[in-house]
Amino acid sequence: MRLRAWVRRQSRKKLILAVVLGVPLLWTVGITVEALVRARLHDGQLQAPTRFYAGPIVLEPGMTVDRAEVESHLERLGYRATRRRNVAIGEYRLGSGTWIIGRRAFRHYDRLDPGGVVVVRVGYGGTVYSVRDDEGRQLRFAPLEPELIAAVHGDAMEDRVPVRLSDIPTELIEAILAIEDQRFFTHPGLDIRRIVGATKANVGAGRVVQGASTLTQQLAKNLFLSARRSPLRKLRELAMALTLEARHSKEEILEAYVNQVYLAQDGALAIHGVGRAAQVFFGKDVTQLDLGEAALLAGIIRGPSLYAPFRNPEAAETRRNVVLDVMLEQSVISEREHRQARSAPIRLRKKSQRTRSARYFLDFVRQQIAARHGGKALRQGLAVFTTLDLGMQRAAEEAVERGLHRLEREYPRLVREDRPLQAALVAVDPSSGGVLAMVGGRDYGGSQFNRAAYARRQPGSSFKPIVALAALAGRSFTLASVLEDAPLSVETPAGVWQPVNYDGRFRGEVTLRDALERSLNVPFARLGLAVGPEQIVETARKLGIKSPLHAVPSIALGASEVTPLDMARAFGVLAAGGYRSETHTTVGVLDRAGEVLSRYERAGEQVYRSDETYLVTSALRGAVERGTGRGLRAYGYRGAVAAKSGTTNDFRDAWFIGYTPELSVAVWVGFDDGKSLGIPGARAALPIFARFLSQAVGRDGDGEFSRPYALELGEVNAETGLRAGPGCRGELELFLRGTAPKESCSPYYVAAQRYRDLPSRLRERVEPLLREFRRWLDRGRN
Repeated sequence: MRLRAWVRRQSRKKLILAVVLGVPLLWTVGITVEALVRARLHDGQLQAPTRFYAGPIVLEPGMTVDRAEVESHLERLGYRATRRRNVAIGEYRLGSGTWIIGRRAFRHYDRLDPGGVVVVRVGYGGTVYSVRDDEGRQLRFAPLEPELIAAVHGDAMEDRVPVRLSDIPTELIEAILAIEDQRFFTHPGLDIRRIVGATKANVGAGRVVQGASTLTQQLAKNLFLSARRSPLRKLRELAMALTLEARHSKEEILEAYVNQVYLAQDGALAIHGVGRAAQVFFGKDVTQLDLGEAALLAGIIRGPSLYAPFRNPEAAETRRNVVLDVMLEQSVISEREHRQARSAPIRLRKKSQRTRSARYFLDFVRQQIAARHGGKALRQGLAVFTTLDLGMQRAAEEAVERGLHRLEREYPRLVREDRPLQAALVAVDPSSGGVLAMVGGRDYGGSQFNRAAYARRQPGSSFKPIVALAALAGRSFTLASVLEDAPLSVETPAGVWQPVNYDGRFRGEVTLRDALERSLNVPFARLGLAVGPEQIVETARKLGIKSPLHAVPSIALGASEVTPLDMARAFGVLAAGGYRSETHTTVGVLDRAGEVLSRYERAGEQVYRSDETYLVTSALRGAVERGTGRGLRAYGYRGAVAAKSGTTNDFRDAWFIGYTPELSVAVWVGFDDGKSLGIPGARAALPIFARFLSQAVGRDGDGEFSRPYALELGEVNAETGLRAGPGCRGELELFLRGTAPKESCSPYYVAAQRYRDLPSRLRERVEPLLREFRRWLDRGRN
């Protein structure tokens, strides 16, 4: 008896101690929880994430389009292929000459596109002849909805479409409550009856077979707690649930829950909330869900991976039927509704396929938005419409991956575990300045440093076109100007500079064209000295190079460091005929209310004349056909292209940069620590460039370069740089009007010139003899 009394006294003491210590503890936890609740529910954490969209495909008459690209685009967007001519919204039919696409409505950065059915007539080779609506009216163009690249919620890769509780179908709310929390509107945050029932079931089974968490507890766990299980975490979950119930109405809690609950994984994106899940699974707005679809969404909550409809359709259907059965038991639905919904097949939207990452590009865009709108802008549910071309991005990622693997396979010495071989690729639209593709390294997971945008490396010979433009635009030189290829020594503050050619040989006299096509260092060093380092820096600035440049003699051979983005921008000006567009990554940004926050207004200026830049283009086309870039043709690319390789001292950096009429691309390969590759740009970077270009614009290219009318042709002797003539053959060369050589290397021209140089008295004596000689020739002919 005494023992029992002692136990009772000890129990009372523990109870009193627990109350004394527990009340302040719960009060402290309550204050902390309230602060968290206020921060998460009222400061926008349940708002939509910032969503990044790629540039749309726009179908318009006259353009050339790739059928496979359009079909792949539609498939990734979840459109369904059909053979019916009566194509519905969200379907497409791509025939041999007629494409019918049921475009869904979508919001773009500057307008709401209502969508609708379009009929596109396509000819041989993918040329679009006409675009009409379903009533036969001619359309100037028809954009396809842009693809979602990623959705970022703060620093997390989460995607959701917030919805109001009043907009959610009653069937979905009833399904969630039936299967997850039947007494939600009557309990205070925890359900004692459910806890007792779950405990009995779990004890009887010897394992956890039934949960007892209410919706409020689930919301608290999802919002505030980690996934690690512990008694303390359960206590915090309970405290938070009680605080939620005390401070917020049931409707507010339920609305927060349906927007926060995790339901699926779509690539790198975690899908939260029924609004986005309805789109991902069914291609519908949540307001359009039927009973069976609502039951499926409610059933997924218990195990998003276990009941994933795309991966486990049978398990998903079984779970849907369980939800329907429970709803019938609770008299939420009728037997007829239950029977119809249970027998209906699950019709899922075609699963989208996203690009593997584009993470370097996304980071670059995010940094620009933060700089423009502030660091908190990305937490405000923006819609960011970018310039990214997803087809080109995939081609760029594949080209870099395969190119590096090929190099490591062919040159095993390049394999390094600590600091692996890296590459960067950036592609720019010359006419608009939009960045179309960006790869900042071989593996974003291994290194997030964006080498395409931020790594400054010496460009080597790929800088020579900039030197050539400075010389040609100044009209002191032409492509036919003769440069001396002989030993050169230049005194500089850093010591004597003695440039040499890559093979150590000297060739005497060569033309400027030949020096550029064959990438000869010494003639270009002389050219740079004649033009002046300051003028070269000024030219580079006009072309859009923003990296620091040093006006020293060696700048002519690419001694100053630049980024791949710098070089793609500069070569893009050459492609655009001297017009420099402002490089940009976004075309528009909307706030969470759908209002325009910012819009790209096309900006740029004509920094060089088109005839001046075309001279450089002509020489770089020659580099592809006859010079250091001729390996490009061996990879099967047949289209028009102007390009230049680049290799730095000791083979530390390998470059290949070029452009078509519609695309400028820069590729860099090297090690982050500057270790030598031992191979030039034409071997390391050119294959990556070639693979990307063939995928991006096709092996036949994207058109032809247009030669300006202001240029004139002249036949020039390559050895002398003089105009060709009888007895002195030459080849056609392009010149700015008025700069073609006047003097000829013809011996007859030389003799006539020497005669004109004779003193007048001597010419007076010779002239009668010449007239008599001409008469004698005329009598002989007669």
